[in-house]
Formats: sequence, C-alpha cells, structure tokens
Amino acid sequence: MSYLVFARKYRPQTFDDIICQNHITQTLKNAISLNRVPHGVLFSGPRGTGKTTIARILAKAMNCKFGPTPNPCNECSSCVEITASHSVDVFEIDGASNNGVEHIRDLRENIKYMPAHSRYKIYIIDEVHMLSIAAFNALLKTLEEPPSHIMFIFATTEPHKIPITILSRCQRYDLRRVDMGTLVKHMGNICKKEEVKISEEALITIAREASGGVRDALSLLDQIISCTDGAVSIENAVQVLRIVDRKYLFEVSSAFLHGQSQQLINIIDEIYNRGYDIKKFYSDIVEHFRNLLVLKIGSNVSKIIDIPSHEIDLMNEQIKNIPEIFLNQLFDILFSGETSVKYSSQPRIALEVLLIRMCQTKGVLSVDLIIEKIDELRKLFMTSPKIDAPKQNIEQIGIEVKKNTEQPIVEPIINIKDTSVIWEKILEKIRNKYPFLSAYLKNSTLKNISDNDIEIEVNATIFNVNMLRREKTMDNLKEVCCDFFGKKIDIKLITNVVENAEIKKEKQNDEIKKSALNHPIVNDVLEIFSGNIVDIKIL
Repeated sequence: MSYLVFARKYRPQTFDDIICQNHITQTLKNAISLNRVPHGVLFSGPRGTGKTTIARILAKAMNCKFGPTPNPCNECSSCVEITASHSVDVFEIDGASNNGVEHIRDLRENIKYMPAHSRYKIYIIDEVHMLSIAAFNALLKTLEEPPSHIMFIFATTEPHKIPITILSRCQRYDLRRVDMGTLVKHMGNICKKEEVKISEEALITIAREASGGVRDALSLLDQIISCTDGAVSIENAVQVLRIVDRKYLFEVSSAFLHGQSQQLINIIDEIYNRGYDIKKFYSDIVEHFRNLLVLKIGSNVSKIIDIPSHEIDLMNEQIKNIPEIFLNQLFDILFSGETSVKYSSQPRIALEVLLIRMCQTKGVLSVDLIIEKIDELRKLFMTSPKIDAPKQNIEQIGIEVKKNTEQPIVEPIINIKDTSVIWEKILEKIRNKYPFLSAYLKNSTLKNISDNDIEIEVNATIFNVNMLRREKTMDNLKEVCCDFFGKKIDIKLITNVVENAEIKKEKQNDEIKKSALNHPIVNDVLEIFSGNIVDIKIL
C-alpha cells in the first residue's frame, strides 16, 4: 500500500524527536557518549509511549557508520536499513509468537556468529513478558555474559511478569504516559504539516481518549481526518470515536449537587438512545468526580488533573459551595455500585438506581463544624439570664373517702417481675390449646407487663411472622393471655424477621464467592497465567 499511517510516517528517528521521555533519552545519550551502554536494556511502560521506537534509535546509535553516537545520522546504510527494518544484524523478535524454549535455543546458537557488516548484533524482543519460564531460564546465562558483539533490548508493557533473575541482568527504563498538553501540541504540529484544519477541542478529545499513548493518539487522529472533508471539529471527533460529550458529565454533576433526580434520568435516557456504552459512561463519571474531589482538596492541581483550563473553571464553579465531605459521600456511593453496573445484565437500570441514590444523599456536617456549633450553643447557654420559676400557692383539699362495701375481685397471685416464668406458663397453656400457635412462638420472650397490656418479642422467619399477624391467630393468643391474667389484656407484638439457617448460609457463601472473584490477588493470578475460574469451593 502506498499510504503510510501517521503512527509510522511521523515515527521519531532520533532521541531528540521522542516527546515526554527526556529522563530516558538523555540518560542513553550520556551512556553512549561515555561508552557505558549496557549489553542488556529493558524498556517498560504503557502502550504507544515509544518503547520499540527508542529501541530502534538505540540500535541505530550503536551501529551508525559515525558511531557509536547519541545522534545517529539516518543516512548511512546501517541507519537506513534499521529504519526500514531490513538490517541483517538487528533482529526484532515478537515475544508472543516466539515464546518457546526452542526459539531461545536457536537464538543462543546464532549469537556465536559475528555481525555481517555492523558493529553489533542487536536483538530487540518486544513483549518479552510473553516468554515462557523455560525460555527465560534458557536465556539467563547468555544474558548475563553475552559475547562482546551482542546486545539485548527488551520491551514490555507488563514488567511484573518478568522473572527477577532477568530484571537483575538488565538496566531498566520506565517510560511515562505523555501528558495531554504535550500530546495536543504534537498532534497540532502534525496537522499543520498535513494542512489539516482541526479545532483545539477535537485535539483535546483525541488526547484524552488516547490515555497518554502517542501511537493511539495518531491512529485516532488519522481515522477522524479520513471521516471528514478536511476541517475537523469536536462534533466529528465525538461522532467517530463514539464517546460521550463532556457536557453530559457536567450536567450529571450539576444534577447531583442540586438533587435533580429527573434530570439524571433524562441524561441517561439520552445517552442510551444515542447508542453510547453505559459502562464507559460510568467510568467517565467516576473520573469526573475524582477531578472534582481533587480540585476541592487543593488549588495547584495542574499536574494531577490532565484537563483543559476552561473545564477546571467550570468545575471550580460547581463545587464552590459544596463541602468536601459531601463529595466524599458521593464518591463512596459511586464506587460501591461499580460491580452492579459493570457486571449487570441491565447496566442502564443499575446506573439509574445508583445515580438516583447519589442524588438523594443529604450532606453531613463535618466534625469540626459540629464542635463549633456545640461551642456556640454552650456560650449562648452560659450568657443567658437565669429565670426563676413562678411560685405556686398550693391549697390542701380535703377528700372524703367512702368505704367500699363491695367484695373485691380476686386476681391470680403473679409476680409480674418474673416475666420468663410467666411466659413459660402462658406457652404451656398455648401448647395444650393451640399447638400451631405454639410453633409460631418458638423463639419468643415476654418483654414487658403493665396494667392492661403485655409486650411480646418474636424472632421468627417471614412465614411465621405473617402467620402470627393474622387476625384469627392474634385472637387465639389474646384469649389465652386474658384467661391467664384474669382480665382483659391488649397485646403488643414486636416481630424480628430472621432468615432460615440454610438460606443465610447460602447467602454467606455467595458473598464469600463474590469477594473471592473480585479480590485483586485472584485477578492478578488470572491475568499472569491467562487462566479462567472453573469452580469456587468453600472449605
């Protein structure tokens, strides 16, 4: 194909062309100038930040006709061949497809031979973490003491998967994500060279979506330019990338802070109807609230929050009168619903419920503010004038007591303080007269006895509670109690619903399994060994 994509067309060819990795390029240039280049180098970092590109430039610097030099000429045959990936002395190996021990054995056999026409024979192994343990072990001795004409350059996005024995034999350089401002400027320069008109908002959107990766940013830019007539706007970028417009995030945060539940429902409905990914929208909301919280905590946050200045101004306006503790509350609720949104079969409903719950959250006062209020009340109380209570004239009233000649009603002799004994006697009467009622009152206690009523507390399953509350059941219970006390008694029933033991245990097991599935160590093991969970057994 004649067309060359931006990611290849504008690939850096010298150390000075690399953006945002000066801590690595300057170190390598110094090492080359001082003749202190190690035989084993490892570049690690996020995708698209320049690991393989720096490896190629280092190979050119070591094999340049005028080198070793920190500034390869890019004109000699060696530099041209390396740039075109045609050099017979520079081998680029894909660690994912050449990960077996037999491939490393072949490599060990080949390093015995001298370079064909270069100064060094250089092996660049990309995604080196994909090598098997046996392959790593086969490489150990060769990597520790290679021939003087051999150099190894490794690149990986996951250095934690590389054995420590390999890491200890290399000099490691960690690449950083490219900040948004640098990425926007870099893409702007490319658009000028390509004579493409593009808005700054579109560049910011692309840079944000690239997550600090230059290759990702250039690939997205290439795609968006292909879908337009020459002038690229923010609307074009949002439409092509299928991402949610940032305005929705500000509308969501505004609805939260002002308690507008209906507005939230309308926003989610619009997002859903436009075909946007609900789970991605949730992630955007989390990031947006993180930025709001960081802005509330500190003032100098330009290095922490990678967003344009006009958005920072909008955020500051939104949180101007919002306490930090309230934002913390919202953030806690937002994080607690992550599992329900990301793993639900109905993510839209899960997100709606979560956002409405956040919207209904009432702000709490901070501890300092509560103490301040208490101090104010104490001072007010201490300074208030004392008011004497008015004196009352109490008159003695004589009451004539008539002697009651009627025979008093004899009530059963009961010590009302001993409620447990009384309740056992009542239960015995219930067992004899109403056996089913006795079963419903299996876990019950007599809490209190007063003149005309008693208070009964029952711990039972939902079925037993419902049966107890039936009118006929209550009539039977009242009948026995009235008969026992010898007078009319009102019954106050306190019910506590308890789960069936088997159901409770099953729920506990489900919680344990869910916790195990979401445990970070389990996720790390699955990722490292590329495995799947077949079954979870509770011991």
